[in-house]
Formats: sequence, structure tokens, C-alpha cells
Amino acid sequence: MKLLFDLFPILLFFLAYKFGDVYIATGVAIAATIAQIAWLKLRARKVEPMQWASLGIIVVFGGMTLLFRDETFIKWKPTVLYLLFAAALAFTGRLTGKQPLKAVMGSQLELPDAVWARLTQAWIGFFLAMAALNLFVAYRMSLDAWVNFKLFGSLGLTFLFVLAQGLWLGRYMKEPTAAVPPPSDRA
Repeated sequence: MKLLFDLFPILLFFLAYKFGDVYIATGVAIAATIAQIAWLKLRARKVEPMQWASLGIIVVFGGMTLLFRDETFIKWKPTVLYLLFAAALAFTGRLTGKQPLKAVMGSQLELPDAVWARLTQAWIGFFLAMAALNLFVAYRMSLDAWVNFKLFGSLGLTFLFVLAQGLWLGRYMKEPTAAVPPPSDRA
């Protein structure tokens, strides 16, 4: 459900584009992201920093798209978001002296520090590659192709990256210890 909730603005952008145009889709994405944050706040749930960043970027770049009637700004939105994520991972560790992914996922995964460092580098590389790929598709392909890439291409690549990462991390996962049954009184 969280995944669908996080994809809500992207899905609505895609549908609004298919039934309207990029400007209607941009307005819908802005409204959907604002509604998403409002829903979390009304339910007294935590709004993640990534969600705040996404809200700020969609309002700024989407707003410029609508104000100047220029689709270029909305096409830059994913690239800016990916670059922000890469920078956050790169600089948070340097500023705090801690592995940023370990701080977020350390309660779910027990990994050596060297693996956390490689995992962080892999995510930084992935975000940088996705930023560049978004610009390539935005400037070398049609608007229709970019909208399809925004939903299917970026999600598909992210899924494949996470899957590959899971396979790689499997080598470092500890086997759960089996519960030892209590000794029996029967002899």
C-alpha cells in the first residue's frame, strides 16, 4: 500500500497526460502531491524528507511549466530529484560520519560497514545514472516517450536495481537462528 501511495502522483500524472495534455497532467501532479502530504498530516503520520523534497520540486518545476507554458521544466523535475537524492546520500555520510542508508535501514538489515558503504555508493551511482537517462529521454525522444519512460522505464529500472541489490546483499545476510525447543520431560 505504501508503494501505491508513493506512486499516486506519478500514476495520476500519467493518466491525466493520456486523457489531456502535459499541462493538465502537471497540475494534477502538483495537486496530487499536495493532497498526499495533507493526507499524511491529517492522519498524524510522518512526512518523509523525500516526500517534502518531491513536493517542493513538483511545485517549483511544475509551477514554472504552467506559468511559462513550457514542458521543459517538468521534464527536469525527475533529474533534479535524482540529483538531490544522490547529493543527500553523498554528503550526509560525510557530514555526520555515519552511513546514511544504515541509519534508515539498519534496523531491518544487519550488514558490515563496508557493505553499507558500497550500498550507498551503488545508490548514488544509480541516482546519477537515472538523472542522466531522464535528460537523454527528455531531449532525444518525444514527449509521449518521456511520459511513458517516467512511469514504466524509471519504475522498471528501479525495480531491477533493487532486485539485483537484494541478490547481492543476500551474500551478507545472516541466517536466522532456529528456536531451540524446550527439553522434554519424557525420557
